[in-house]
Amino acid sequence: MIETQKDLKLAVLIDADNVPYANVKEMFEEIAKYGTPTFKRIYADWTKPTVSGWKNVLLENAITPIQQYSYSTGKNASDSALIIDAMDILYTGKVDGFCIVSSDSDFTRLATRLREAGMKVIGIGEKKTLNPFITACDKFIYIEILKKELVAPVEDEPKSTSKKTRQAEDKPLSNIDPEIIKLIVTSITDLADDNGWAYLGDLGNLMLKKKPDFDPRNYGFLKMLPFIKSMKQFEVDERESGKNHHIKHIYIRKK
Repeated sequence: MIETQKDLKLAVLIDADNVPYANVKEMFEEIAKYGTPTFKRIYADWTKPTVSGWKNVLLENAITPIQQYSYSTGKNASDSALIIDAMDILYTGKVDGFCIVSSDSDFTRLATRLREAGMKVIGIGEKKTLNPFITACDKFIYIEILKKELVAPVEDEPKSTSKKTRQAEDKPLSNIDPEIIKLIVTSITDLADDNGWAYLGDLGNLMLKKKPDFDPRNYGFLKMLPFIKSMKQFEVDERESGKNHHIKHIYIRKK
């Protein structure tokens, strides 16, 4: 997976018109895995009732609202304001990367330009986000997988209700289709040693480079290893570290 650095300074720029305000807390918990948000700005025409839901979460999450009036119908002035701010922040040299929170593919060129400047770019948006924006990012995370985990049903709850609740919680965002299996196979081939084994950590990183929206959580798995184990096409070898027997190195190969 994408390299995580707790001291990586990130500018988080949110397009309020193109992402829902639910799960903001989970969104920032996810961003914290990759670095520390030093800029947290959100862009909208705050006179519009369509973004009123955001107002309740801005103070709680210390997000700075940026007002941008819509000068004409059908044009999103907030996009331009976000892009201008991103370039201003880039030239200050005070961040190591950007997190663009939007489902709008109009930010594709911005993501590309930021990466050309050596910035890490993480995108966060809904499943409806078009592929050009996704592939322009180092990593793209779907908001739908950030929903807070529900509390497990209590033991005295009727079994029928408990089963139904668990099924709703476990519903994956996507099914494991042949294209994903092909991606795993080709990535293993690219990395494999003479015996066909590929290190799991390297495999995850390479898959992410090929498909920035790849995440085992999209398929109902919290981690890469159980995701791989769920498929019959691959075998797993857990090897103990020579120095520390409590640490295991995981290797994968095609059966």
